[in-house]
Amino acid sequence: MQTISYKKLWKLLIDKDMLKKDLAQKAKISPTSIAKLSKNENVNTEILQKICNALDCDICDIMEMVESSSDAEGEN
Repeated sequence: MQTISYKKLWKLLIDKDMLKKDLAQKAKISPTSIAKLSKNENVNTEILQKICNALDCDICDIMEMVESSSDAEGEN
């Protein structure tokens, strides 16, 4: 099974020399949304759109589908 990963978002923030709190302010999203993203939890697509607009990027620049770790362990 695949799951969403936001590692690309965190790498993009590093490249832009931004902190998570900077992103929250620029994208006008709550600290709760940032916390959900940090845990690779589901967020509203409106949140993702705000992030893309704030960072001037596409959705594929901030997220990707990855194999879940529990599936990888079960394949041994």
